[in-house]
Amino acid sequence: MSEIPGGGIPRETRDARVSNAGDGQAIPVAAPTTAALEAHLAPYAAHASRSRGRRHPEPPPAARTEFQRDRDRIVHSTAFRRLEYKTQVFVNHEGDLFRTRLTHSLEVAQIARSVARNLRLNEDLVEAISLAHDLGHTPFGHAGQDALNACMRDYGGFEHNLQSLAVVDELEEHYGAFNGLNLCFETREGILKHCSRENARKLGELGERFLQGRQPSLEAQLANIADEIAYNNHDVDDGLRSGLITIEQLAEVELWQRHYEAALAEYPHLEGRRLVHETVRRIINTLIVDLIDATTRNLARHGPTSLDDVRAAPPLVAHGEPIATQAAALKRFLYKNLYRHYRVMRMASKAQRVVTGLFNAFTGDPRLLPPDYQAADAAHQPRLVAHYIAGMTDRFALKEYQRLFVMDEN
Repeated sequence: MSEIPGGGIPRETRDARVSNAGDGQAIPVAAPTTAALEAHLAPYAAHASRSRGRRHPEPPPAARTEFQRDRDRIVHSTAFRRLEYKTQVFVNHEGDLFRTRLTHSLEVAQIARSVARNLRLNEDLVEAISLAHDLGHTPFGHAGQDALNACMRDYGGFEHNLQSLAVVDELEEHYGAFNGLNLCFETREGILKHCSRENARKLGELGERFLQGRQPSLEAQLANIADEIAYNNHDVDDGLRSGLITIEQLAEVELWQRHYEAALAEYPHLEGRRLVHETVRRIINTLIVDLIDATTRNLARHGPTSLDDVRAAPPLVAHGEPIATQAAALKRFLYKNLYRHYRVMRMASKAQRVVTGLFNAFTGDPRLLPPDYQAADAAHQPRLVAHYIAGMTDRFALKEYQRLFVMDEN
C-alpha cells in the first residue's frame, strides 16, 4: 500500500491493524472506517461515504469501502472472466500473444490508478469503472458490435456501453437478493460513457447528465481517457507484432518517432521487441505525465471543491493541446494503416457474418436457443438474442456458428 500523500491506507490505520499483544496473538482491532480509508482524497474526488447508493439497498461492507466492494464484485463476475477470450482487433485464434479485452481492461485500470493517485482521486472507483467498461462488448471487437447493432436496428439498436450497464444491472446472476451486481451509482455512471438522449430518458437519474449537459465524476472522465491511452499504444504494439504495420510507417507519427529516437539514443544496441516495448512505455509515460499536468491546471483554473462542482464544470480530465494533437495523429494512423488493413478487414468481415448468421438463426427459430433465452413474449426475443450473442467469447461464437451451419461428419 502507498502512504499519504500518495494514496492508500493511512499509516496509523495500517499499523493499528497489525499490532499485537506481545504473545503472538493479534489484538482484535476494528476495521478502518470509510472515512479513514478515504482521508487522503481531494474534496472534488468521489467519496464512497457520499455515494448516491445502490439500486437495491444493502448493509455497508465491514472492512472495505462501497467502491472496493464494487471492484471486487466485478472481478468475480462471469462477464469479467469471459473477457479473456474476447479480442480487441485480432480474432482470438489468430495468435496467443495479442491483447484481449481482459488484458486491455487490466492495463486501463493500471493507467487510471496511477493518474488517480497523483490527483488524489478515488483509486477504487476508477479501478472499478476501468475493469467494468468492456463487460458488454461483443465477441470479435468492434466488428461484432457493428454487426449486432445492424441486426438490432429495428429493435432499439445495440451499444456496448448500454450492454455493459445491462450486465451489471440485470444479466449477472450471482446474488440471492437481486439480479446483476448491484453496483453504486457512481460506478454505473462511469460505465455509461455514451448515451443517446432517447436512451437517457429511459435511465432516470443515471441518464440525467446526458439530458442536462453535465459531467460525470473525475474518476469516470479519467477511466475514459485511460482507455484511449491503453488501446492506442497497445494496438501499436500488437500491430507491429502481427506485421500489419511497420516501424518505417510509424516514422510519420511524431509521438512515436520522438520516443523511438530517444530510446535508440539511450540504448543504441537495442532492437526488435525490446526496442518497441521501450518506445511504447515512453509514450505511455509521456501521456500519463501530460494528463496529470494538464488536469492539475484545469482543476486550478476552475477550482472545484466538491463533486457537484465537477459535474457543473466542463470536462476537466484532459491532455494539454500539443499532446492531444499528437495522440489524435497516432489514432488517425492506426485507423488508416491497422484497422483498415485488408487482413483486419477480412477478419472483420468473417466476424460480421458469424454474428449476423447467429442472430438471424436465433430470431428465426428461438427453439435453437437455450431455454433461458427463449422469450415468452415474441417482442422481447431480439433483445434476448442480442444478450446471448454479446455474452459469447470469440471461440464460443465460432463453435456455435459451426454447430448451426456446418455439417461435420465427426
